[in-house]
Amino acid sequence: MKIANIHTSPSREVSVGHLRATWRDVGREAGTRTVGLRRIEVAEGHFSTPAHDHGADEEIFFVLGGEGVLWQEGQTCAVAADDCIVHRPRRGAHTLRAGPGGLDVLVFGQRRDPALTALPRAGIAWSFPRWVELADGDHPFAREAAAGPPECPPPTAERPPNVVALADVQAILDGRARRAGRTAGASATGLNHVVLAAAGEGAPAHCHSHEEELFVVLDGGGVVELWGRGADGPEEHTVGRGDVVSRPAGTGVAHAFRAGADGLTYLAYGTRDAGDMCFYPQSGRVSLRGLGIALRSPEIDHLPDL
Repeated sequence: MKIANIHTSPSREVSVGHLRATWRDVGREAGTRTVGLRRIEVAEGHFSTPAHDHGADEEIFFVLGGEGVLWQEGQTCAVAADDCIVHRPRRGAHTLRAGPGGLDVLVFGQRRDPALTALPRAGIAWSFPRWVELADGDHPFAREAAAGPPECPPPTAERPPNVVALADVQAILDGRARRAGRTAGASATGLNHVVLAAAGEGAPAHCHSHEEELFVVLDGGGVVELWGRGADGPEEHTVGRGDVVSRPAGTGVAHAFRAGADGLTYLAYGTRDAGDMCFYPQSGRVSLRGLGIALRSPEIDHLPDL
């Protein structure tokens, strides 16, 4: 297992007209397969990306720090640290503009887009790493820069439902978790904020058949346990602030998190697939998401009642 870090992963500077930010492709660095994660540090007064609208991919943004505005179909609203923003496909173009001091965001997304991503202000459609136009031309970011910055009216007093503050998300599991992505309207993916006390444990060790999961440690430290098939006990890997752990689907290796002496706070991102099966090796439980039922593995004796 490879562990990446949002603070030390390789970065690149993007500066074209009104677009200016530092990018880190942390998802690929961590070994993701069907999902992605990027950290974008947007320079003060500049925009993160061209205004764009995905044809199939759902995106979830989590604001690490700073402040700014979300530009969404010509309207704006204020965003700040610990906000969660969900963009479902074909719901309108969007981008971010940083305020004083800049804006620092994590962007989680799927890699399943069979359709083109529309950049309406640049007059092109984009399917990474290529874009479609009738003649040779500039890079999409350059085309967007040529169109000039989007007009940003004053932020609305009431934010749209796809933007939520973490503090406003209902806590579950005795206050340990908040379903930020679901609260902001995510349907194909999810983003949970989890806080574990010292020596606390997250979800029981489990592995998915179809759903890929991605974890980002925001604070504290601990270990991630990997339970291989037939192993006597877990293999442990230490994690700390900024570390990113990818758990692709179909590996047969279960994972679990345990907090250290200072507790552990992390984001848990994952896809949602009705055909997914989830196995819990410690109990032998098998969850069939699409059917809404649970079974027990016949290979494990003396299982507790479900």
